[in-house]
Amino acid sequence: MSKLYLVPTPIGNLEDITLRALRILKEVDFILAEDTRTSGKLLKHFEIGTQMYSHHMHNEHKSVDGVLNRLKNGETCALISDAGTPAISDPGFLLTRACVQQNIDVECLPGATAFVPALVNSGLPNDKFVFEGFLPVKKGRQTRLTLLSEENRTMIFYESPHKLLKTLAHFGEYFGEDRQISVSRELTKLFEETKRGTVKEVLSYYTAKPAKGEIVIVVDGKK
Repeated sequence: MSKLYLVPTPIGNLEDITLRALRILKEVDFILAEDTRTSGKLLKHFEIGTQMYSHHMHNEHKSVDGVLNRLKNGETCALISDAGTPAISDPGFLLTRACVQQNIDVECLPGATAFVPALVNSGLPNDKFVFEGFLPVKKGRQTRLTLLSEENRTMIFYESPHKLLKTLAHFGEYFGEDRQISVSRELTKLFEETKRGTVKEVLSYYTAKPAKGEIVIVVDGKK
C-alpha cells in the first residue's frame, strides 16, 4: 500500500538512529534525500541499498508531482533530511501537504531533532514554548523581533555560526541584555557545548570564542 514515511535521521551521532527507522529505510521502494551525498554516507554505514533521489528546497516544487504519481501507483517512499526530522526547517512540508490532499497515507516516525534537547537542557521553562526556526535574514527581521519582544513563552531559534553574534546583538537590542538565554551547538557530537547566561554574557563569550557547528538558541520569554 502506498505511503510516505517521514524518517528522522541523526543530527550528529549515528547511534541515535532508531531500529524502526532502519527497517523502514530498507523496506521502502525509494528514498528522497535532501543531499544524496550526505545521506549516502548514512545509508552506506548501515548497509542500506534502497534507491535514493534528490529532494531539496530548490527542486521540491518540481519533484512533488513525480513522487505523487509513484505513490499513487502503490509505491512506498521515505523522506529524510541531512539531519533531524524532515520539514523542521528542512524540506518536507510541500510533499506532506500534497499527500494529505491526495489521501495518501503519511506516517512520521519519532526521532532526532535539534530543538528538543536544546530546550530541555537549557534550564528555561519548557511547559510552553514557541519554535521560530531561522529568523528572516533581512526583510521582516525587525518586524519579527519587535513582535517577539512581547512573547512570554520560551522561544527557540536556529542560527548559523557566522550570524550568531549579529543575532545575539539583536536579542540584546529587542529583548534586553539581561534576558536569560541558552546556546547549544554541535548537539550529540564530540564537541557538544551549551552556554547559558544573559544575552550580554553569552554574546561576550562567543565574541571571544567564535562558535562553530549547528546552533540552537533558547530564549526566556518576557516576564
